[in-house]
Amino acid sequence: MTIHTRQIVAAIALTVLALSGCSNTTGAIDTTQTTAIAGTGDVSQDDLAAGKLNFREANYGLAEKHFRKAVELRADSAEAWLGLAASYDQLGRFDFADRAYDQLVKVAGRQPRIVSNMGYSQYLRGNPAKARALLEEARRSLPDDVVIEANLALLDRA
Repeated sequence: MTIHTRQIVAAIALTVLALSGCSNTTGAIDTTQTTAIAGTGDVSQDDLAAGKLNFREANYGLAEKHFRKAVELRADSAEAWLGLAASYDQLGRFDFADRAYDQLVKVAGRQPRIVSNMGYSQYLRGNPAKARALLEEARRSLPDDVVIEANLALLDRA
């Protein structure tokens, strides 16, 4: 047998094998009663909660995975976009963090806490001038905020 003939015989044998699994020997339709598994509700909320938990525990890779899934399921979730951006910051994936911050601003607007996070992101990148400009913008909009002041103090110590 030539190689070509062997290939044809093998293809025919596989086809027959595959088709034999499709036959219904009794001719009857399966009418087995089944029950649906009850869902947990909004799956995006499950991923959001898992993302937050992993972020708090410094499991940034897992946090990113869950926040990413949450935004895939609910693209209008500002909380999920913020978590995703912060996770990317912690992973050093600043290109992805920028995209997540852009989406976050589209969803939630340019809020002081978001701008503060963007400033912290610039701090992590080693861009003190950009970090200060963003943190000062956040401070003007939300004076005496503990998080914004802490980010500015961190920048001053660097």
